[in-house]
Amino acid sequence: MNNLPKVRGVYRENAELKSWFDVGGPAEIMFRPADISDLADFLKTRDKKIPLNIIGAGSNVIVSDEGVKGVVIRLPGEFAKISQEGEMIRAGAAALCGNVALFSKNCGLSGLEFFSGVPGSVGGAIAMNAGCYGSDVSQTLVSATAIDFDGNIHELKNSDFKFFYRGSEISKKFFFVEGLFKLTKSSTEEVGRKISELTSQRENAQPIRAKTGGSTFKNPAQKRAWELIDEAGCRGKIIGDAQISEKHCNFMINRGSATAEDLITLGNEVKKLVKEKSGVDLEWEIKILK
Repeated sequence: MNNLPKVRGVYRENAELKSWFDVGGPAEIMFRPADISDLADFLKTRDKKIPLNIIGAGSNVIVSDEGVKGVVIRLPGEFAKISQEGEMIRAGAAALCGNVALFSKNCGLSGLEFFSGVPGSVGGAIAMNAGCYGSDVSQTLVSATAIDFDGNIHELKNSDFKFFYRGSEISKKFFFVEGLFKLTKSSTEEVGRKISELTSQRENAQPIRAKTGGSTFKNPAQKRAWELIDEAGCRGKIIGDAQISEKHCNFMINRGSATAEDLITLGNEVKKLVKEKSGVDLEWEIKILK
């Protein structure tokens, strides 16, 4: 604590840091900045030798059982604001994607219905070019406000990202704190209907009532990840209290008392078996913090 810069926000020691899997130890230090300038000042004046991570809603994260060393930045409600600007929606990084989808419905704006099926928050969605059901962030994002690791604030256009499947060429260089999305005029009823359809599809196909973290692996070029996992005989596979979902085998679930180590070991075992069966090296979509 003595080596950290003065801030207007809040530092907490040994702060609980469980993800949607409901596993993981504490953050050595959690920092919740007061606003964007507070975050920028922290990044400018911090000791660069102290490990640094940022976490949103924790939806696609496995937190190590031992916790996370250094400082973990978690954005508070100040970064969760959502507003309408004509046919555009501006959303803070901490806003839940599902809330942004509902906000766009209430505005009668179409284009972010798929956000209803994206777990987590806007900042992470921008960073990983999140998507589902044929849509992703790159299709609607106009610009984003970002901060680099030295505390400089940037306004980035869509073309600056050079988006690709589940990522971009610049995502590892910045923390994203706000996004502006261009939508199309529709009606509350029509957008609501689309959201309901996607929600129904998701509930039928995914274990959304379980302790899970969304898709475990990125889809490779050859075939969808779940098909490769299924062909490798991993549907329902269990290690400790972690399991590959019977319902959708690109989802891992915590059956009740799994540890982070259970989940990581299970994921790596699936990677090994898929590699042996198909020759494809699956890439984690879930981030592991330690």
